[in-house]
Amino acid sequence: MIIQHSILAFLWIFYCIIHSALATASAKLFFEKKTRKYFRYYRLGYSIFATVTLLLLLYYQFSFQSFQLFHSVIIIFLSCFILVIPGLVIMMVAIYKYFNLLSGVRSLYQEKQVAELKVDGVHKYMRHPLYTGTLLFLWGVFFIFPYVNNLIAVLLITLYVLIGIKYEERKLVVEFGDSYRNYQLTVPKLIPRL
Repeated sequence: MIIQHSILAFLWIFYCIIHSALATASAKLFFEKKTRKYFRYYRLGYSIFATVTLLLLLYYQFSFQSFQLFHSVIIIFLSCFILVIPGLVIMMVAIYKYFNLLSGVRSLYQEKQVAELKVDGVHKYMRHPLYTGTLLFLWGVFFIFPYVNNLIAVLLITLYVLIGIKYEERKLVVEFGDSYRNYQLTVPKLIPRL
């Protein structure tokens, strides 16, 4: 089992690195030069690739037995109401509102895509609601199914999100300039102000 868990950790790290590398400006520029007029489909292809590889990774993650770390009905109950449900709601709101933008589907019907800074809706309360919802949901699922394989996944995804936000914020400052800097000053990253 140690080998399978080690492979799982490696696969999650590799997935996060590839996912990040394909989102960099240099990767986009490379693909834009290679694909020219078809580059408008890059985001859609990226989303499909990320989804398929994620599904394969999850298939591997759940293909072997893992150690259960603890069992508590109270933790399961609390996790559902404090983490899983709020996380799902935040994720669904962010995905529903920005599906065309996030997925690349817009490229199928709109040739030129204009970047726009989203500061309304759930983005009034936190700059990265999809990350917030995802982390809440994943930690909640871990507390419901507290196995080593799930702990590996949730720890690495959390680390990836926390590191990735720094790079994403730099890209957004370059793309939107002072508008994004002002947004950073007024709206928190992940946890909304009470």
